[in-house]
Amino acid sequence: MCAICGIIYFEKEQKIEASEVRSMMACMQHRGPDEEGMYISGNVALGHRRLSIIDLKTGKQPISNEDGKLWIVYNGEIYNFCDLRKDLEKRGHFFRTKTDTEVIIHAYEEYKEEFLKRLRGMFAFAIWDEKKKKLFLARDRIGIKPLYYCITNDFFIFASEMKAILSNKNVSRKINLKIIDRFLTYHYIPGEETLIEGIKKLEPGHFLTLIDGRIEKAKYWDLKFPKEKNLINFDDAKNHLMGLLRESARIHMVSDVPVGILLSGGIDSSALLGLCANETNREISTFTIGFENAGFDDERYFARIAANKYGTKHIEATITAEEFKSFLPDYVWYLEDPVSEPPAIALYYVTKLARNHVKVLISGEGGDEAFAGYPNYRNMLLLEWIKKYIKGFELPLSKELEHLALSFGMFRLQKYAKLLSVPQEDYYLSRTSTPYNSFNKVYKQLYTKDFLKEVDKKYSTLPTRYLNEQLKTDDPLSRMLYIDTKTWLPDDLLIKADKITMAASVELRVPLLDHMLLEFAATLPSHFKVRNLKTKFILKEVLKNIVPSKILKKKKTGFPVPIQKWLTKDLRKYVEEILLSQEAIQRGYFRKRFIGQLLKDENITNSTMELFSLIVLELWHRTFVGPLRRI
Repeated sequence: MCAICGIIYFEKEQKIEASEVRSMMACMQHRGPDEEGMYISGNVALGHRRLSIIDLKTGKQPISNEDGKLWIVYNGEIYNFCDLRKDLEKRGHFFRTKTDTEVIIHAYEEYKEEFLKRLRGMFAFAIWDEKKKKLFLARDRIGIKPLYYCITNDFFIFASEMKAILSNKNVSRKINLKIIDRFLTYHYIPGEETLIEGIKKLEPGHFLTLIDGRIEKAKYWDLKFPKEKNLINFDDAKNHLMGLLRESARIHMVSDVPVGILLSGGIDSSALLGLCANETNREISTFTIGFENAGFDDERYFARIAANKYGTKHIEATITAEEFKSFLPDYVWYLEDPVSEPPAIALYYVTKLARNHVKVLISGEGGDEAFAGYPNYRNMLLLEWIKKYIKGFELPLSKELEHLALSFGMFRLQKYAKLLSVPQEDYYLSRTSTPYNSFNKVYKQLYTKDFLKEVDKKYSTLPTRYLNEQLKTDDPLSRMLYIDTKTWLPDDLLIKADKITMAASVELRVPLLDHMLLEFAATLPSHFKVRNLKTKFILKEVLKNIVPSKILKKKKTGFPVPIQKWLTKDLRKYVEEILLSQEAIQRGYFRKRFIGQLLKDENITNSTMELFSLIVLELWHRTFVGPLRRI
């Protein structure tokens, strides 16, 4: 796992100084603490920081092909690189190292852009073709590895992290004001845009070419949900799924350094522990974290059950509200793209603990998006079913259902009953814990009159609306899974997973996001995934003999963090100092009086994510607007 960067000046006479590349690499040293390398040729430069995982002795980058005309910097892991290498050797290619990096450059040389479809893994890389004066950038299918770029009148610049691009004094720091509302709508930023005008994310499953100062982008992969679902019977589907799970676990365990597993206490991480334990003779270390004075039972109890079943070397840690607060500025520094994910801070501390024992961690990210594990999938399917059978009735029926739910204390049903008269494409705009989240209704009270002129709700929600129109299926579950896989997964979960673990210089692998697994899951009928209101049905059936029954049967909770308790008590003064500061109010985005109302105890309870988003946004401004500074 590494960091890559590069810059190309359009004036061929303009020579690049090594100091320009070093300043970019220095911002990302945490991603590659083991060594660095550069390629500079006139107006073109590539830079690389390395965390050595495969071929520890000869894997230094940049790497070239035999004649030195193609150069690559690469971040990721290609799990089928040994098979690809054998094929390329038969075709006459000569290898100087044992790395997957060198396999990529020869595969590009042999197959051009088509070689991307042969890669199985996670990656972001840049290839410079000295002969054609062409730059080729690519990002993996799902978006596990990040890649940013910016083009100006004078140069093109790219990097694994935004801060490396912003280290160049000629890159504008102008804020993309329209994206502020997009962030507060979703609690992350879906799509290719960022909060800095001109800096973009290369979308998952895309490649980009740069020739003579002109950019061309193309999509090489998409997740297909066919209209005609796989006719495979349930037992055959279970057998095939188990084969794919075992294979993915096996290839993700390949490493020249120790590998550990993050245990969240949930089904996916417990399943991966069982699958990986069966694919290796190594001792496996497992890691989990809990919270001091949380006010609820955290996930350590369930993590211990899984660890005991497979006899791992199990290590735990506990964090406090003060530790949570102290890491918040660094949380913003490392994430760059603002994301409201309080569990990410816990992830940093457990990864930092794991770094004393391993350099590679395996995580269960992705199982919920592939097999419909979140409760809102089930709830919204139920909502669609109700809507189907109340057609012809008067719309106030939604009000009656809401009142009925309130009378019997069924608060979740009450929340969803409000959506009976709302089209799915509207209520599923935001992948958050609160469908049709509250800021969509009160934003006119939140924003100042001047800032409201910058807010365009249609533009804010464009990424998910566009995806909803692209998928040609009437199946509501397929629509939800597709949108989440293209937005929530890469732009929230995977950004958090990659950048926070890399902050501790650890590589994170996600076997449940193997593209062959995702492609197979997409072909399965929806009732294999959600049946009788049970989520992730087929996966749970497959894992019955792998995951301890207490974990398999427990209610899904995600990874709970006592953020609500901390905001109302331990961190109350800190939050007020940030959000009500003169610095924050003078930005002109928000009404001070409304922020004050949000900070009342009864409102904090209902607006925890919104408040955390506002905190992250303010800390982001203090860090990235103007000269880069870690606060």
